[in-house]
Order: sequence, then structure tokens, then C-alpha cells
Amino acid sequence: MADSPREGKVARPPDFTQLIDLASEFVGGKILFATDDFFAPAENLLKRDSPSFKEHEYTEFGKWMDGWQTRRKRIPGHDWCVVQLGIQGVIRGFDVDTSYFTGDHAPRVSIQAANFEEDKQPEIPQREVRTGAAATPEEFEAISELKSDDWSCLVPMTELTPGNPASSHNYFPVTSQQTWSHIRLNIFPDGGIARLRVYGTGQKDWTAGDPKEPLDLVTVAYGGACVGFSNAHFGHPNNLIGVGTATSMADGWETARRLDRPPILENDENGILLVPGCEWAVFRLAHPGVITQIEIDTKYFKGNSPESCKVDGCILTTQEEEDMVRQKWDLPGHKWKPLLPVTKLKPDEMHVLDSLTPELQDVITHAKFTITPDGGVSRLRLKGFPSSICLLRPREKPMMRFSVKAGFRANL
Repeated sequence: MADSPREGKVARPPDFTQLIDLASEFVGGKILFATDDFFAPAENLLKRDSPSFKEHEYTEFGKWMDGWQTRRKRIPGHDWCVVQLGIQGVIRGFDVDTSYFTGDHAPRVSIQAANFEEDKQPEIPQREVRTGAAATPEEFEAISELKSDDWSCLVPMTELTPGNPASSHNYFPVTSQQTWSHIRLNIFPDGGIARLRVYGTGQKDWTAGDPKEPLDLVTVAYGGACVGFSNAHFGHPNNLIGVGTATSMADGWETARRLDRPPILENDENGILLVPGCEWAVFRLAHPGVITQIEIDTKYFKGNSPESCKVDGCILTTQEEEDMVRQKWDLPGHKWKPLLPVTKLKPDEMHVLDSLTPELQDVITHAKFTITPDGGVSRLRLKGFPSSICLLRPREKPMMRFSVKAGFRANL
């Protein structure tokens, strides 16, 4: 059921909202079809930013709204749209946000889903965004190839709350373990929705591809996730493992300036800044593996990049991870093994560094990225080989197999 807190009391978001939004335009999500876009186009549903409201702004079709808003329906049927997820994955929950739609929100919603292999998806012509228009007969014919009427139902028809500040988020948990690539959002019969968030984890077929080609084992596209951090004042660490390159500082992880920094800064004999504190983020890899190369990109962080960083790794079972989350990652030092020693960072630059693990032959499930003393980084890539195909390049050893501890695979 939708979350419906009393007006004036903002409910705590469910835990699944800490996961990646698989439908966001930021990760490549796109609208394939919408029955109607009269007041505002469906593309607004996938915007990364929170909805906004401009009290006195109007278009030639009516009030400007930051969301998807259809005309008042005067023909049989109901409105719906189809979303192609930017990242295929397991969906853990939805947020149907009706912010600022108070007298014209969609009163009811249902959500369906399907999974198409990339090479078996019917060809859908690129959609033209036309505010003030409805779908053409040709567009209806093209989208019918997807047979979306028959897709699996993840959220049955449910009433939505109007977009008042305390009740605009309608949360729907999902228990399905299947992988999905497409979403159909149905509104009954018409109206407006500000944002659709599809929270989940990316999935990858690890048997596909070249086993000799290193993969980014921490990217959200394959299922990597941040499971703990010290500070995220200006940007969440999940941004570090996002898809593609950053487009601005807003796409990275940036911490507040540490208040314990000395009044006057000094270096040690190796040129490393002498400061008492640091900031950190812990990531669960998409698949256990050996890390062979580390990429750290400080693009856009010109006056606020960290002075230095290091990367450590360890192997944890699902239960151990849960225990560490409760303990805020106060993990005994012996568990962590160095992947990258303390390394100076430059502003606005890509750093490509070799990992220590090929020499140590260590398979890891989790990585800890530590920056000193604070600052911002746009991307972190941990490239290597899944544990079942660990080709150790420096020693040119044959395929090596590794069995992780019991209990971990339940988390994959």
C-alpha cells in the first residue's frame, strides 16, 4: 500500500530508497511511450532533481508543472507510459511522487514490468516530446509490439495521496527477485505525477563477455552498492560508482570540510598532509573478485579535491556485512588489506593506478575508499576479474577459482 502519513508529519523513507534509481535519466532511463503529454511531458518523471514549483508560470497549454500531466480524459480508457530502465536489475521498491499536484494528481496507479534481452527487444521509434499532444496511431501501433498489457504486475491498482509536502511520496516495496528492463506506469484515469523512482540493484550475466577483459566490479550497473560512509554532505558515495563520466560536481561524492583540521597545515617528510581525520565510504562489489586496476577521477573538483586517498579490501559474508552496518563499519584493522597505499591526488584529473592485489592474489567482496582529509571525487572504478575467472596478469597465471565463505552468495 502507499505510504500515507498524516499531514504535517513527514514519514521516514523506507530503506530501499538508499539504492540506485534504475529509471533515472542520469543512468540512461528513457520514456518509450506515453498516451498523452498535454500539460507536461512524461520525460519529467525521470529527472534526477527533486520536483520544483513555479507559482506564476504558464505555458500555452496551461499551468507549468514539473512532472507528467495528462489532459482531463473525455474518452474511454486511462493514461499510461512505458519506461526503459537505464540499468536492468532487481527492483526493491518504487516511489511515486505527486509533489505539487494537489488538485490534479493521478488518483490511482498501478505498475507492471517486463524483461527483454537487449538483442530481442522490439524496435521502438524514438519518441518526440510534444507538450500539448497525445500519442499518434503510429506510436500506439509501435508500442503494441511490447505487449505491455500482459506484463507482470508489481503494484496493483492503488490510491495515491495528493502532493502535499508531508504526503507526496507514495512508497511501494517489491519482493520479486526477477530482473526487469522495462516498466509500465498506469494512472487511472488521468492526472499528474511529479517523479517515478525505481529503486533497485543492477544485474549482470557474469558468464557473458571476454574472461580476459577486466570489468569494473563496483559499478552500480552490475550491482555494486555503497553500504556505509562517514559523511555525504554535498553528494552520496553511490555517485562515485555511477554510470558514465560525471557531468558536474553534483554527480560525485563530496564531504563537508572537517572541523578538526589544524589552523595551520603542514606536510610530513613524504609530502603527505599532516591532518588528524579522514572520510570514507564502503562498497559491496557486484561480484567477488581480484582488483587489478583502480581509477580515481577528481574531474570538476578543482578547489575541493582530497589531498590523498587509499583503498582497502576485505571479504565478508552477508551476516558480517549486516553486523558491520549496525556497528557503523567499526571493522577490526586486520580484516582490511591494502589495495592501494596512501596516494596523492591532483585536482580535476583522472588517476589510473595499479592495485596491489595481483601480487597478493586476494579476492575481495568489499572495498573501503578513504580520502584525507575531506573533499570531493567524481568517480571510482575498481577494475579486475570475477572470482571464478581471476586471471592474474602480472604473473600470467592460468584461470584461478575461488570459493567465498558460506552465506555470501545469498546477497548476490
